[in-house]
Amino acid sequence: MPRRAARVTKLRSMVLSKPTPIIPQQTRWRRIDARFRQSGEAEASKSTNQIAQNLYVRSCAFSDWPGSSSAVKSCCLVIDSRRWERVAGEDAAAGMPLARSFSVTSLSGLDEWDEEFDLDDAVLFEIAWEVANKVGGIYTVIQTKARLTCEEWGENYFLVGPYMESNVRTQVELIEPTNAALRRTIDKMNSSGCKVYFGRWLIEGSPYVILLDVGFTAWSLDRWKSELWENCSIGVPWFDREANDAVLFGFLTAWLLGEYAAQCEDPPHILAHFHEWLAGLGLVLCRQRQLPVATIFTTHATLLGRYLCAGNVDFYNNLAEFNVDKEAGDRQIYHRYCLERAAARCAHVFTTVSQITAIEAEHLLKRKPDVVTPNGLNVKKFSAMHEFQNLHAQSKARIQEFIRGHFYGHLDFNLDKTVFLFIAGRYEFSNKGADIFLEALARLNYLLRVNHSEVTVIAFFIMPARTNNFNVETLKGQAVRKQLWDTAQTVKERFGKKLYESLLVGQLPEVSKMLDKEDFTMMKRAIFATQRQCLPPVCSHNMLEDSTDPILTCIRRIGLFNSSQDRVKVVFHPEFLSSTSPLLPMDYEEFVRGCHLGVFPSYYEPWGYTPAECTVMGIPSVSTNLSGFGCFMEEHIADPSAYGIYILDRRYRSVDESCNQLTSFLFQFCQQSRRQRIIQRNRTERLSDLLDWRYLGRYYVSARHMALAKAFPDAYVYEPHDPTSTTGFRYPRPASVPPSPAHSLHSSPHHSEAEDEDERYDEELEAEKDRVNIRQPYSAPHKNKGLPADPAEPADSVELPEKN
Repeated sequence: MPRRAARVTKLRSMVLSKPTPIIPQQTRWRRIDARFRQSGEAEASKSTNQIAQNLYVRSCAFSDWPGSSSAVKSCCLVIDSRRWERVAGEDAAAGMPLARSFSVTSLSGLDEWDEEFDLDDAVLFEIAWEVANKVGGIYTVIQTKARLTCEEWGENYFLVGPYMESNVRTQVELIEPTNAALRRTIDKMNSSGCKVYFGRWLIEGSPYVILLDVGFTAWSLDRWKSELWENCSIGVPWFDREANDAVLFGFLTAWLLGEYAAQCEDPPHILAHFHEWLAGLGLVLCRQRQLPVATIFTTHATLLGRYLCAGNVDFYNNLAEFNVDKEAGDRQIYHRYCLERAAARCAHVFTTVSQITAIEAEHLLKRKPDVVTPNGLNVKKFSAMHEFQNLHAQSKARIQEFIRGHFYGHLDFNLDKTVFLFIAGRYEFSNKGADIFLEALARLNYLLRVNHSEVTVIAFFIMPARTNNFNVETLKGQAVRKQLWDTAQTVKERFGKKLYESLLVGQLPEVSKMLDKEDFTMMKRAIFATQRQCLPPVCSHNMLEDSTDPILTCIRRIGLFNSSQDRVKVVFHPEFLSSTSPLLPMDYEEFVRGCHLGVFPSYYEPWGYTPAECTVMGIPSVSTNLSGFGCFMEEHIADPSAYGIYILDRRYRSVDESCNQLTSFLFQFCQQSRRQRIIQRNRTERLSDLLDWRYLGRYYVSARHMALAKAFPDAYVYEPHDPTSTTGFRYPRPASVPPSPAHSLHSSPHHSEAEDEDERYDEELEAEKDRVNIRQPYSAPHKNKGLPADPAEPADSVELPEKN
């Protein structure tokens, strides 16, 4: 048999056959393995009902192992995790210790590498459920990061996701694979009862995508779930459709990676990066089957953390006290938690998106992340310095048109003195901070009224909920506004024609003859049409669960009904924004640009893309010190509030104190003049460099190099150094006039330096100082010669070499 054929047969048998147990031969493990066999026989003798009950209610304690026999005989995750502990023991013996920690959050924490990494014979597979399938924030992470990753890896970069026909029609161009080994892999899987598609994702960078049809292989679900129980002791209930999809997707991913390794003529250095628990099972199977794959697991938010925070518990102050297995079992997500925790413990490199989530993962998933990988965006700079200010004015005018229609008959406030606030995102009332935002709005309304302020605040809530149609009264408002506009245009044309004829004959027009009775009749009818017997609606749609909806219930309690006396108005838009909407025809980006302040007082926010998007558009925002974005900005800016980043303290203050602090932020913002808001937007927009993938992408580069060095120590060497300083990436407090009428309050437990209010504001000087305080972005070498260079990339950017 030829050499390549023999190797293919060997690896394929490893992929498709029942994996052999991973039992090291060292003497120190034999006693533990005997306990495993005994406990396994004991478990096998129990009834199915007892095993199912134990799956949800038993608890495990990794810290007690191996001294306690009760811990050895505990629930399935203990057996599963200890198997992976034995895998870790093998890795340690081979020079791949999993205990190495490299958690950095400062951009200057990554030292330059000593040796260059040769990625020519390495292949990167990035696996996520949200590849070409928009569900949440992970879609944005992968989509925006793709261009930079393609520049680094070129033709050796493949994204792996589920096949969704509706998404493929609009986002993916199906083509034939150019990689011979990958083409053989896909043909082999398709001939074995799978449906695998290959193409290019039509986004920036045009990365290759491999799409797996999980529905087509649903016939294998029971067999694969049995194998998962036998080999990993993780049981998945039949009624959890999302977990069933995760099982199918995980086994297909492991099959793909194993088959690719078998089809390669020369052993490649395969690197697989898995995002979130939905893709994590593929990682577990790769390690359990001992495939030659370096693995990275990134958790963007822990499952248990999201559930606990939604249950109104003091989450962050009791992280060390939670019985994680009991909490997961009580919420009937124990099987999901097992998948997530096993993936985190099996990965060569474990990463998360922020320092606050790293602390959470260490307590809930029982492993400290090796690298913190903040999320970035593709920042597009305008050629004109203040072009984003012009875009703000244009978008604001479109929002004002909506307000004119929505509040017709009650438009007793000056739109030029109206401030637009908004909150947007997933409809999680407490986690996203909608509860504290509404309470702060009620207090702000009181402050504005007692101070006789001329400022009016309109707060938008853009959170999708269950509706059946637009509100009739809301649609009527836009129709009345359009009718008024048409009437005004008709009268203007008639007036202009009479004025033109009068001037032609050399006479000055008589004002009394310019408008006749018909014109006055038209205008009176239009005025009468604007009369309204009810208040402007709070919600723009008809809610299916109006009486129990959290936002509407809270609005009824605090009494913000858009009355004439209220200085704070509320508009709840329970649907994603779209430029085709008959109500508010704007895309989300246009809407954000037209607002004055984004408010995101989240209690649970592992990163926070919404305030990051505000920042790159030059819109100030409110975040918290419990969000990844807030912690990141606190670390890199001496005084975040001076740059339009208000950090709300929700970790060390009570709910009432946090609400008062948010009210203070909003009240100070409402006191700003138009010039002060322009100055603040200029400062906010300059922070966009901090959020560019060309800076933050270096963390992913570091994680990949670390994983390759752990999995293939003979080919790669990577020795990171702990950060010693944070110089070069910390914005100082502006030396010019403050952006608000009063001193900027420090928005976190950290104090800022004092400022001199008497200095004049110099935009050019301040911008130059900020440019000095941030180094040039990282630029990966272009491996794909067919990809054009980025025209927006600065000419003087420093290209950092890839080193290990």
